[in-house]
Amino acid sequence: MINSSSEELLYNKNMPEYLSLDLLLKKIRVYSPDADLDTLIKAYHFSSEAHCSQKRIEGSPYIKHPLAVAYILADMTMDVSSIVAGLLHDTIEDTGTTTEDIRGIFGKEIAFLVKALTKLSKMEFRTKKEAQAENFRKMILAMSEDIRVIMIKFADRLHNMRTLHHLPENKQQRIANETLEIYAPIVNRLGIGWLKTELEDLSFKALMPDLYDELVRKVAKRKEEQEGYLKELIELINKKISEENLPCEVSGRIKHYYGIYQKMQKQRITFDQVHDVLGLRIQTDSKSNCYAILGIIHSLWTPIPGRFKDYIGVPKSNMYQSLHTTVIGPKGERVEFQIRTKEMHQLAEEGIASHWQYKEKGSIDEKSSQYISWLRDFIKGQKEDSDAMDFLEAVKGEVMLEVVYVFTPKGEIKEMPSGSTPVDFAYTVHTQIGHKCVGARINGKIVPLRYKLKNRDTIEIITSPNHGPSRDWLKFVVTQRAKSRIKQWVKTEEKAQSIELGIKLLEDELRRHGLMSSFLKSDEMLKVAKNFNINSLEELYVAVGFGRISPHQVANRLMPEKHEEETVHPKIQRPIKEQKGITIKGVDNILYHTGKCCYPIPGDSLVGFVTIGKGVTIHRKDCSNLERLSFEEARLVDVDWQSSGDSIALAKLFVETIDKPGILANLSSLISSVNINISHLEATSTQERKGHITFVIEVKDNAQLKSLIHKITQMEGILRVKR
Repeated sequence: MINSSSEELLYNKNMPEYLSLDLLLKKIRVYSPDADLDTLIKAYHFSSEAHCSQKRIEGSPYIKHPLAVAYILADMTMDVSSIVAGLLHDTIEDTGTTTEDIRGIFGKEIAFLVKALTKLSKMEFRTKKEAQAENFRKMILAMSEDIRVIMIKFADRLHNMRTLHHLPENKQQRIANETLEIYAPIVNRLGIGWLKTELEDLSFKALMPDLYDELVRKVAKRKEEQEGYLKELIELINKKISEENLPCEVSGRIKHYYGIYQKMQKQRITFDQVHDVLGLRIQTDSKSNCYAILGIIHSLWTPIPGRFKDYIGVPKSNMYQSLHTTVIGPKGERVEFQIRTKEMHQLAEEGIASHWQYKEKGSIDEKSSQYISWLRDFIKGQKEDSDAMDFLEAVKGEVMLEVVYVFTPKGEIKEMPSGSTPVDFAYTVHTQIGHKCVGARINGKIVPLRYKLKNRDTIEIITSPNHGPSRDWLKFVVTQRAKSRIKQWVKTEEKAQSIELGIKLLEDELRRHGLMSSFLKSDEMLKVAKNFNINSLEELYVAVGFGRISPHQVANRLMPEKHEEETVHPKIQRPIKEQKGITIKGVDNILYHTGKCCYPIPGDSLVGFVTIGKGVTIHRKDCSNLERLSFEEARLVDVDWQSSGDSIALAKLFVETIDKPGILANLSSLISSVNINISHLEATSTQERKGHITFVIEVKDNAQLKSLIHKITQMEGILRVKR
């Protein structure tokens, strides 16, 4: 039946109030009578001595924490090595113990587990978030080698959450948020139902204590109101199922508090509108009997349309199996039923921990390996990802999944994350299917690649052998597999294109200066590359092809006696001397500077605006900012600006282009070819596959700028140019 106290629902696993080594050993002997416990006893004493001078924040001896972690691991029937590592998990980080000490006393296997759980405290990080992300990445990578790493971390996190109330409120909030966003979803992905429930409810209690307490009271009240009703219902169901000679065990169940809160938020309903707070769970002995019992229930009461889910025929990604149905029961009350076998129930509660068998370090049986196949695929796709924060976000995206179920043309069912597109589906079939995807048919009709898959869609991918992925796909795909494969392809393809384009641009520039193309692979060219902090010729070609360095800059470095040295990177703003040749009529020896709103240059119609304490700011007469200054005409002065031979001025150009590889490099090359230097550059792309590029360039006068604008407008792929 239903538990006597709703508060007890928070803890599916019960820990003794006073833990001891003897209780831990007794717990282990229950499920592993032949276990060698000598190493565990030695680990307990080692940990006690290492932490002897430390206390928990509430004042208790620190050893209580590793002992509690070890007991939780024993509750999960973990192997002795895992429990030993649980006892030792804080020794390297918090005491003078080293990895070598652990390895020498307890062996390589346990040393690996403890080291994987030790934070990167000796590394320097810019922010606390970055440190947390890097520590998390280290743990996940170790987890992919040995799943026990994350199981020990779960036990550690669970005990910390159970004692969270001893910490300051800001720390409670941070740890609870992290638990809810990262750890609980990973636990769910590994199918450990009881642990997910407890972590979520403990986090909910810390983050929203008032709402949590309110739900506890409301659930208790509803349980009290409906206990008699459910008791009668259970008696009736037992009688009907027994008449069919089907084995069954019927019990009440209560939805956990965070699950209720999520449902209220998602459906925007009140607690009174949540109908599955209380429900019934039926366990039987076989899959066929699950369906037989479902038939009995549907024959007794009317099922509610859309509320039947068959997770036996189509298990969840964490291998959860059960039949769910909601019916209009006696007295018009809605009642939710969960029907499953005892094995399915154990799997739903314990997940990967329900049937793993360790044969050697970290190895698990074939069935359990299905739980972490997603992790191995994920790690493979993240090998080249050097940013820990991006890695952390990618993990969140991988584990916090709602799903849709779609069909292949052959009728096979595929589970996809909610929001998936045909491109995501194509990459789950095969990388090359994804690369060659040009379209899709959903239920027989052609749909855009951005189409979001819906439950029961039948999807057929259309491919073309000469097609490749588009960078734009990254704007709508949701699966990590698709993202990583597209990024990898684009990176490889763009690098090859940029090398080819970079070589061509350099050849043209060298030819223009009367240099042989053999210079391309010369030692002199390699020296030029190193002047740009580039270590190889290939990287130099890539930089030129991408437009990060102009061919003109490279030529200048090859012939320094003929050209002034230019800046290495166009994105870096470099100071220039104040322009010469400006005359402010009627005023001598006054400070002036040019407006960064309109970037005036010699040849423009100009006006000066007198700013108190700052001298005169020079604007173009068509500058939009002058409209708001017009009411102070007395502060406007006439300006004359004649270009002298070596003077330069900054001008700003906006160029809209077709977004395609090489366009930025071609623009940079053209600008450099007319001896105009790029002082600053910004480039973005739009969803409509257009490029928006802003240049700040150094010019002599308006005539030179107009000539450049004319040349740019003649280029292929240019849509418009304006100052």
